[in-house]
Amino acid sequence: MLPDVEYPATDEPRMLAGRYRVGELIGRGGMADVHKGVDIRLGRTVAIKLLKPSLATDPAFRTRFRQEAQAAARMAHPTIVRVFDAGEETVRDSMGNEVQAPFIVMEYVDGVLLRDILRNGPLDPAEAARIASGLLTALEYSHRAGVVHRDIKPGNIMVTRAGQVKVMDFGIARAISDSSATVAQTTAILGTASYFSPEQAKGETVDARTDLYSTGVVLFEMLAGRPPFRGDTAVAVAYQHVSEQPVKPSSVNPKVSPAYDMVVMRALAKDRFQRYQSAAEFRDDLELAASGKVPVHKKRGDAFDAALFGETVTSPTPTEAALRQLADDDQVVRTQSRPPVLWIWAGVLSVAVIIAALLLWVFNQTPTQHLADNAAKVPVVAGMTVKEATDALRKVKLDPTFSDESSTTVPKGKVIGTNPSSGVIASKGDSVTVYVSSGAKPVQVPTDVAGKSIADAQKELQDLGFKMGQITQQNSATVPANVVISTDPAVGSTAHDGDTINFVVSNGQVTLPDLTGKSVQQATAILQDPKLGLVPDAEADPSCKTQTGAPVNHQDQAPGPVAQGSTIKFTYCTG
Repeated sequence: MLPDVEYPATDEPRMLAGRYRVGELIGRGGMADVHKGVDIRLGRTVAIKLLKPSLATDPAFRTRFRQEAQAAARMAHPTIVRVFDAGEETVRDSMGNEVQAPFIVMEYVDGVLLRDILRNGPLDPAEAARIASGLLTALEYSHRAGVVHRDIKPGNIMVTRAGQVKVMDFGIARAISDSSATVAQTTAILGTASYFSPEQAKGETVDARTDLYSTGVVLFEMLAGRPPFRGDTAVAVAYQHVSEQPVKPSSVNPKVSPAYDMVVMRALAKDRFQRYQSAAEFRDDLELAASGKVPVHKKRGDAFDAALFGETVTSPTPTEAALRQLADDDQVVRTQSRPPVLWIWAGVLSVAVIIAALLLWVFNQTPTQHLADNAAKVPVVAGMTVKEATDALRKVKLDPTFSDESSTTVPKGKVIGTNPSSGVIASKGDSVTVYVSSGAKPVQVPTDVAGKSIADAQKELQDLGFKMGQITQQNSATVPANVVISTDPAVGSTAHDGDTINFVVSNGQVTLPDLTGKSVQQATAILQDPKLGLVPDAEADPSCKTQTGAPVNHQDQAPGPVAQGSTIKFTYCTG
C-alpha cells in the first residue's frame, strides 16, 4: 500500500507556494480537505483544497490533476466556483520520504452546501426548481466549453447567503477516473452511487447527458427529500440505476405537481437518447413546470447535438449537386469560345503517335540486348543464401563483398539487397556489396518497466522497437492498479527488435476468502498476510452465544475480489 503522507504540524500558519496562508478547516470530503485561506499577494480570501494522502503519491493522478485544474481555471461564470491556482506542496510521508501533495486554490464562497440543506427534508418545489435552474445554467456553460463534470451531487453544489447557486469541482472527477487511482479512490471522489448515471454504473463512456441524469437525481432528492434509489451497498444502488424505474417524486411528496414528475422522469431515462439532450432544454421544461404548465416533448436541436455528439455530414449526390448549381445560377455564361473540332482531333492524334513511339522504344530495350564486352548487369540476389548470391555475381564477373545488417523481415543468413542495386550496369570485376541479414537486432527489456504505469511501459518499449502484446490483469496487494507487475519476455532479458512483449498488470484488487468458521486469531492472520494486505476490524456480536475458539459468524464483504488495502469488518459471538 502507499505510505501515508504527514502534513507538517506547526504553530506558524502553513504557507503554500509562498503566497497562500492556510487557515481553518471548513470542509472535509472523500478525497480532500478544504481550508479557508488568504492570498497574501492579492489580499483576498480563498478556499484551499488539499488532496488526500492516498492520491498524493500517485504520479499519474498528479499529472492528470494539473491538466484538469488548468481546464477548470479557464471557465469563468457566475454559477461556477472559480479555480485561481493549482500546485503541489512538498511534504514527508510516514517513512520520511519527500512526496508532492496536490492542492487547488479556489474562490471562497460564503454559503452552505446543498447536501446540508437537504438534511432538513424536501424543499419547496419552487425553490428546488430555482436551485436546479442555476445548476443547469452552470452545466450549459461548461458543456459548451467541452467540459463534462461527471460528479454532480449535493456535496458539489453551494447556495450563497444571497441565494445564488455555485457548482464546484469541475475536472477533479475526470482527473481521478483517467489516472491510475484505485477503485476505492475513484468511488470516493465520484461520491455515492446514488447520483450515478446508468452509463457510469456500467463503466461506459460519459458525455453531457450524464451530468443531466445526475441533475435529475438531485432534483428528485430536492423534491422528495431522498434520492430515487436506495440500497444497503453502492453496488445495489448502481444496479437500480441500470435496471429499475424510479417512482415519481409526487408518490413520496404529495406537494409535487405532475408537471415536475414529467420533468424528473424524462431526466432519469435509462437511455441517454431519451433524456434531455441539453441543459438549456432541461431548464426550459423546468421553468414551464414551475409556472404550472406541463412541458411538451420537443425534438432535440440538431445544432447542439452536433456540438456534443458529432455531426453526420453527407456529400450531395451528382444529381443534388447539379440541382444546387441550377438553383444558384440564373443562367450559364460561357467565358471562352470552343476551339474548332478539327484542332481537337489533330491534338489527340499527335499525342497518340508520341505514346506509340515511346512504347515501341521501351519494348525494344529487352534483357536480350547485347552488352558491351566489359559491362555486367547486377543480378537479383535478394532472398538468396550467401553461396547462391556468390555464384550469381561471379557468373557475370562481379566480385561480391559481404556485410551483415539486422532485419526484422528477412530471415537470418538470407540476402537483403546489394549496392549497386540489381539491374544496374557495372564493369566486370567491380565490387558489389551484398547485405546479409543477421536477424532482428538484440534489445534488452528494460528492468525499470516493472513498476511503471502500463501506458508509460508500452511507450518505452515501442520506442525500443518492440510490439505490444496481451495485457493480463492480476491481483496484487502492493502494486497499484494499472501498474506493470511483470513482462514476457521478462524484464532484464534479451529479446529482439520487433518481438512481442506481453504484460501482467495489477488490477488493484485481492481475493477475500470466506472467514466464517475461522477463529478471530485465524481470521486476523489471514487478512494481515502480505499476500492480501487487508485491514481486520473484529466486532463482538452479543446476539448469539459464545462458542469455543470465538469463530467468525459474519463478514461485511462477501468472499471474492475487493480493493487492495480494504478494511474487512467481521463479527464473532459473545452472548
